[in-house]
Amino acid sequence: MLKAIIFDCDGVIADSEPLHMAALQRVLAEEGIALTEETYYREYLAFDDRGCFTKAYGDQGQPLTADRLSELIARKAALLEPVMHTHLRIFPGVAEFIRGASAKYPLAVASGALRHEIDLILQHAGVRDCFAAVVSAEDVMRGKPDPEAFKKAFAVLSRLNTAGIAAHECLVIEDSLHGVQAGKLAGMPVLAVTNSYSRARLQAADAVIDSFAGLTTGDVERLLAL
Repeated sequence: MLKAIIFDCDGVIADSEPLHMAALQRVLAEEGIALTEETYYREYLAFDDRGCFTKAYGDQGQPLTADRLSELIARKAALLEPVMHTHLRIFPGVAEFIRGASAKYPLAVASGALRHEIDLILQHAGVRDCFAAVVSAEDVMRGKPDPEAFKKAFAVLSRLNTAGIAAHECLVIEDSLHGVQAGKLAGMPVLAVTNSYSRARLQAADAVIDSFAGLTTGDVERLLAL
């Protein structure tokens, strides 16, 4: 039985991955590091900013101190925020699906994005009030594919259900390979949406959809036999 849902944010609720990629590419280019779109989608998508910069510098064999990492993250955030205000697009049907789901289940967001970026997206979609918990990059030590973010969100949702929730009763909705892996490692069923990868790449998920347009919670329950 389905009792709760945890959403990823970028690539699930908002078409914001291209914006993240462009900001990351610009900061890395200023540091003399090239990042192609192909490499971003193959190796970086679903990493939080810490993971992205750590990987980029590690691949170049360059040292990266904690202070330098913080400065790079701040530079990317400063580039990203104004672009999100002007170019942010919410995926079709997802706001309606979230509102319908929130009437039946407690919802959470578990994302590798910074908290203010998540809040901006949820406010833009008009669904901030639908979520009982938001777990952001600032709340975890380890980004996806580590399941820490999903486990933290699950802990909050479990406390809201007096009857208790088991991990297999909490659905994760993801768009990325690392996100699907993190959800499975958390012991949760995963619904993947093909906003960032093809169906063939997302076969590790329990079910795959192409869009939230017209989708209901009943459809999801039947699709996953929950």
